[in-house]
Formats: sequence, structure tokens, C-alpha cells
Amino acid sequence: MVELTLLGGLVGGLLATVVMTVFMMALGDDSPPPTALFWAKYVGDDEPDAYVPQGMVLHMLYGTGGGVVLAAVLPTLGFGDVTLVTALGAGLAYGFVLFIGAAGFWMNVVLALDPEPTDVGLFLFFHLVYGAVLGAVLGAGLV
Repeated sequence: MVELTLLGGLVGGLLATVVMTVFMMALGDDSPPPTALFWAKYVGDDEPDAYVPQGMVLHMLYGTGGGVVLAAVLPTLGFGDVTLVTALGAGLAYGFVLFIGAAGFWMNVVLALDPEPTDVGLFLFFHLVYGAVLGAVLGAGLV
């Protein structure tokens, strides 16, 4: 068993976001990420393609912060010390919760998107990858 740390959440969140992004770039449809759409709609005055760098930075910040949140919340739920299997399960569950929030609220409400079912499936897969990597880092106790 390993003790969860905020530093582990920070590193795990960053690494999980990088891995998730690699999957998004490899399997996605080459459209700008939702964070670039967010930037274009609420911050900039150009098309989303112009804000891919800003969107990627925003995505990295979300993902890194998300890792810290999981590392902070799990101990309050009684999971201060975890096994690799427990951390993986928690990470996958967290990835699913993030998907629900991202797909249900951010994409539908904030960005007013109506994605195709295939895109929703990929979006779920990407968030599960994030959760698995985050859980593995936290459960391995590398940091």
C-alpha cells in the first residue's frame, strides 16, 4: 500500500493528460480540442483553429489540477493508503465522472455542441485513459 500525496496527484495528472492527449491526437478527427472551442467562444474573437495552443495549455491545466483533486479527495473517502488495484479502480471511476461532467455539462451546456455517438465514445475512452494513467501513478507511489 502507498500513501497518496498531492505531488503524486500533480505528476499523475500531468502525465495522464499527456497520454490522453496523445490518444486524442492519434484517434481524433483533427478538429480543435473542446478547450480551443471554449477559448474561441469566451476569450478570443477568432475561429477555434486559432486557439489550439491556448486550448492545449488549458487542457493540461485542467488535467493536472484534476490529478491533484483526486489525490486530495480519496483520503477524505477513506482511501489515504491505496493498493495499485484500488488506485486504478478509483482512477477509472474518476475518468468516468470527468467524462460525464465534460460531456454532459461542458460540451452540451457551455459549448452547445451536439457530438456524434462515435465522438462521445472516443471522448469516454480518452477520459478512461486519463483515469487509468492517473490511478496507476498514484497507486505505484512513484512520487
